[in-house]
Amino acid sequence: MQRKSIGEQAFMPVNSQNEEMLKPVPQELRKDQRAITLYGFNPAFGLPSPGPFDMKTEVQLQMMGLNYLKTSGRIDGAPKGKLPYIDDNGTVVADSTLIRFYLEEKYSIDLDHGLSDSQRATAWAAERLVEDNLYWAMVYFRWAVDANFEKGPAHLFDHLPQEIRDAARQKQRAAVLGYLQGQGLGRHTPKEIASIGQRGYWALSQILGEKRFLTGGRPCGADASAFAQIASALSVTFESPIRDAVASHSNLVHYNKRMMEIFFPDFA
Repeated sequence: MQRKSIGEQAFMPVNSQNEEMLKPVPQELRKDQRAITLYGFNPAFGLPSPGPFDMKTEVQLQMMGLNYLKTSGRIDGAPKGKLPYIDDNGTVVADSTLIRFYLEEKYSIDLDHGLSDSQRATAWAAERLVEDNLYWAMVYFRWAVDANFEKGPAHLFDHLPQEIRDAARQKQRAAVLGYLQGQGLGRHTPKEIASIGQRGYWALSQILGEKRFLTGGRPCGADASAFAQIASALSVTFESPIRDAVASHSNLVHYNKRMMEIFFPDFA
């Protein structure tokens, strides 16, 4: 179990000469706040977590200046059957978006503080693009493509006893492919899925433009989502047209590097 307590220094700009200083929300770590337990995945695929929603919540906890403990969770024992979830001293909240809503209300923090209504709407639309559409394209090429599955998700089960390992792998793979069918993206051909992902990352690149973050000089709540999905898509473990689509936009590549240096410097 690893204690994380990220204070104001985490929000200094990557380039200290930049005139736009990144202001944390809040300005200082809440020293009187008992640590929140974040249940998620262990690092994998060259990333802080193989799960982008796990990464998203960890970034938002850092943005909020909240003390937290990150520990490994189990999907089969998780509320709603998925990670991440948090335990805030007895209050358990599942789902990364609902975790954000809960924490903002509980600790009186607004991750979109200072944004206009138009900027808030743009940030929310970008978040829904990456989570409800581009995420599933990334999942498809990780789990449905045999070579990528063997290099990546198959190893998430290596810790299991050998006699049940293969069965567990195939059961979870079948479940994920079922989710893709239910969501709808999995009903398309690989070429069609790639074209949807390419259009989506083009749109995200246009939203970012030449800004340091989605809405300007300071990261907002949606930056945690966008960063986590971009980092996942760029994982060098997997070859896919989704990775190629992200890599074709230099502003997204630099954005990913910038966010990684701020929030996960060990993986930068």
